[in-house]
Amino acid sequence: MSREHEVDFVLRTVEKRDIRFVRLWFTDVLGNLKSFAISPEDLEEVFEEGIGFDASAIDGFASTEESDMLAIPDPSTFQILPWRPNRSGVARIFCDIKTPEREPYEGDSRGCLKRVFRAADKLGYVLNVGPQIEYFYFANDTDHIPLDDAGYFDLISSDYAQDLRRDTTLTLEKMSVPVEYSFHALAPSQNGVALRHAEAVSCADNIITARLAIKEVAFSNNLFASFMPKPLTDAPGSAMFLHESLFDHDGENLFWDSTDDLKLSDLAKSYIAGLLAYAPEYTLITNPTVNSYKRLRPNGQVPVYATWGRRNRSVLVRVPMYKPGKNLSRRVELRSPDPTSNPYLAIAATLAAGLKGIEQGLTLPDEFTPQDMNATPQEFEKRGYQPLPRNLGEAISNFEASSFMRETLGDHIFDYLVKEKRREWDSYCTTVTDWERAHYYAGF
Repeated sequence: MSREHEVDFVLRTVEKRDIRFVRLWFTDVLGNLKSFAISPEDLEEVFEEGIGFDASAIDGFASTEESDMLAIPDPSTFQILPWRPNRSGVARIFCDIKTPEREPYEGDSRGCLKRVFRAADKLGYVLNVGPQIEYFYFANDTDHIPLDDAGYFDLISSDYAQDLRRDTTLTLEKMSVPVEYSFHALAPSQNGVALRHAEAVSCADNIITARLAIKEVAFSNNLFASFMPKPLTDAPGSAMFLHESLFDHDGENLFWDSTDDLKLSDLAKSYIAGLLAYAPEYTLITNPTVNSYKRLRPNGQVPVYATWGRRNRSVLVRVPMYKPGKNLSRRVELRSPDPTSNPYLAIAATLAAGLKGIEQGLTLPDEFTPQDMNATPQEFEKRGYQPLPRNLGEAISNFEASSFMRETLGDHIFDYLVKEKRREWDSYCTTVTDWERAHYYAGF
């Protein structure tokens, strides 16, 4: 459908469905959702000309001296918000951010992903991504006490979240975000939702929508949903697994090869090799907070080295078991990202890494098997497995030294992330914690 027809559809729907507020959505560089509302009377003009706003207070956007930006609505993303009243309703539209000259703004992370996606498209590749997002339910935003004792895929009467997951699924489907399945995750009070595959930009839009819908449904039930990677010390953390595959313009899965033992093409293997080779450089994007690295500890469930394998869930890239007749679903699963990451930048960085592996013709190191779990760091190094950053400080240093990440994200986003994450890491390192008081206050 052409943009003209999409705009016409939106305008007619707004009038027919009694929409009184249209929220324009975009994210800052850190992935936080931003929004302002316009009246439906102004919508047609905004589609034509965009709407100006002061970007100086948005994290990672323009300075005060050059703060004027335009929000350009993408009509293909129009959806009515099901948690708002039917009468005098509310809809949302994702926006691209442009300069007053209508040039793509270099601080717009959605625009960054579009740029990487277009580069892949010129090579004949279309990236499909299916995310699986984990999160916790708590009673409020201050008490981190689990509300159940259920475990992975449990179906028990004490799993209060069954109705929450059902309501969340129905809410997302009303917004044209298809859900593959929802489930109770491994830790007490931890839940997950797997969204169906979509093209890269639509997938990132869906992740942003899902994070808000999960919180809205929890709030309407007097609960709080947290995407903190590791809110509980003695329980597993939350991930945002990304299932990635490349298709051609005819809809054929380029990762599929019927003659290979793994049913993976050479292109897919080079893509995986790129994800492994550049993982230390993009980990700041996929795991962007101090708390992210409390999750990435050696426990057999999360990666700490850039490894790959089939049945081993401690690898960075897992190759799911092939199901006969499911050629289109041949994919790889990136297991390091967490739900605090900006999905636009996470997908852009990992897509670029995979494409770099294809460009350079990289080959896979040996598969990491369950028998390798007890290998020493020296054995990991001998086999060519790079360690992932152990904390935010290491991730920043690796990222800052990466010309590849600067080229992928652009100077503006790259420089802002280095500056902002250095500030966050320094603040953490100089904050005295309860753990330190308990161990050192009376001991010396």
